[in-house]
Amino acid sequence: MPNQVQIGLLVFPRITQLDMTGPLQVFSSMPDTQVHLVWKNLEPVSSDTVLTITPTTSFADCPQLDVICVPGGYGTDDLLCDDEVLDFLRRQAEAASYVTSVCTGSIVLAAAGLLKGYRAATHWSAVEALPILGATISGERVCIDRNRITGGGVTAGIDLGLTVVSRLVNRQAAEAIQLRLEYNPAPPFNAGSPQTAPAEVVALLQERTKAARQARLEVVRRAAARMPA
Repeated sequence: MPNQVQIGLLVFPRITQLDMTGPLQVFSSMPDTQVHLVWKNLEPVSSDTVLTITPTTSFADCPQLDVICVPGGYGTDDLLCDDEVLDFLRRQAEAASYVTSVCTGSIVLAAAGLLKGYRAATHWSAVEALPILGATISGERVCIDRNRITGGGVTAGIDLGLTVVSRLVNRQAAEAIQLRLEYNPAPPFNAGSPQTAPAEVVALLQERTKAARQARLEVVRRAAARMPA
């Protein structure tokens, strides 16, 4: 039991569940691994869909993690100035082998001061937040900078999980999990990023998310003002 790899995924209200369940499925396929869904308490949290997620351990009871992963979602806005969350991440990061995120989870890591001087990926709609919090924007689907591994948008969670497994174990172990999941993406449309999507689709999404992006930036600036110099 003491030799088990300890992996924790932060869960929180209004999480984008696929940010969490993608890497969760990958990590849960690793042998000798214990995966935790971590939150302040064990009360179920609502995701941004009809799915409700029940944490398996609280901050207080969480063991030292080898890998900490922060998923994204609009609920991350509420975490950027939440000292209980940020302090937990800082404590875990001190001894974790890998500090990771998916989508806008990287902004939470940055607000905790854990990406200062690091390159990081995030969702395309939130890239402008990273420099405000001391990180350098990466356009990679999975960005590796020392022991910080950050994934881009929602579906990059599986890629991030496989990347982490390849480092914790080896490439063959990651490839075996990929095959078990039959992770062989063949999207029906080439609209998965602003660089490839039709211009009218990009404009549509930018307009739909405009208010939320502006609201997030206001919170990001408040979070940046609270960070130590």
